Amino acid sequence: MGFAFMDGNEAVVQGAVYAGCRFFAGYPITPATTILSGMLQALPPLGGIVLQGEDEISSIGYCLGASMAGLKAMTATSGPGISLYSENISFAVGSEIPLVIVNVMRQGPSTGAATRGADGDVQFMCWGHSGGLPVVVLAPTCAADCFTITVHAFNLAERLRCPVFVASSKEIGMTRETVDLEAVEKPPVVDRKTHEGGPYLPFAADTQGVPPFLPMGGPVPVRQTSSMHGPDGYITTDPVVMQAMVERLKAKVESAIESFSFYEWDAQVGARTLIVTYGVTARAARAAVSRVRAQGRAVSLLVLKTLFPVPEKVLREAAATVDRLLVVEANLGQYVHEVARVVCPTPTHFFGLMCGRMIRPEEIVREVNRAESS
Repeated sequence: MGFAFMDGNEAVVQGAVYAGCRFFAGYPITPATTILSGMLQALPPLGGIVLQGEDEISSIGYCLGASMAGLKAMTATSGPGISLYSENISFAVGSEIPLVIVNVMRQGPSTGAATRGADGDVQFMCWGHSGGLPVVVLAPTCAADCFTITVHAFNLAERLRCPVFVASSKEIGMTRETVDLEAVEKPPVVDRKTHEGGPYLPFAADTQGVPPFLPMGGPVPVRQTSSMHGPDGYITTDPVVMQAMVERLKAKVESAIESFSFYEWDAQVGARTLIVTYGVTARAARAAVSRVRAQGRAVSLLVLKTLFPVPEKVLREAAATVDRLLVVEANLGQYVHEVARVVCPTPTHFFGLMCGRMIRPEEIVREVNRAESS
């Protein structure tokens, strides 16, 4: 331990190993490929397994199988790969399969600019699968965050039995910086709750709405299906059972949001403007806040590290202290609509770019001036 010079992708690898990940499968894609190569170095000495799939579809499929067998599993890709993951993400949601998905975002749409970053997949990660049920999306801002957020992602996947996204980006994933590994937050590691005896119903939930787990291939038969099913795992078309299932899948994630609303709130007394941002743009926002304050003006900053489910309580509490919000994103406006919905009627302004470069502090200062003069 001590100081290390590492990028976000390397920190993701270290965080995954710390969290107990022992299975990784992925397909090379810029800018996520070094997570695959990093896991290939890290896992085999620990008895773990790393596979390069023939494509993204097979890679996430391998991860689902490994998770159903009891291993903590992770895959990593970028936007085009998330497109191919879609059906198996739905499988993980509906069949309650723990999985961590790292999305090292790049400029889109489509192939876009593979060596340029942007945050264009924000809504895609949340809703890019069939069924309309929620997943968890966490967003680091730097390499140190990548370690901690990856551990949180595994803990939530295990605890809630659902897919969890780590929303990184090219600029975070491939930019090296000094990280104090002694000071990095290391959350206690959580493992999925296992069935402890008696008849086993694979989808009979506990009081938190999450079914206890048993691995497939063990001494107790475990039924698994991607179709609509009841607590016993058998396919059903009973409207009552189906409604209860989807409501439970929704509630188990959304009702727990306050326990994993990760954020940084830098509130300043007298501030009438609150900047809201996430991801690598948070670093420019911090610099912009320093510049505004150096001019003798008050401004507050909220950096969200949980994007979905939307941390509504955090947003409302922060918004209650100011007259207006400025949401800054590396896209054309995806999360601003979530913020405006939550804090309405507080005026919400937006500034975003998706041009292949990062947003600059002076641009955020300019937008603060515009918002305060409007």
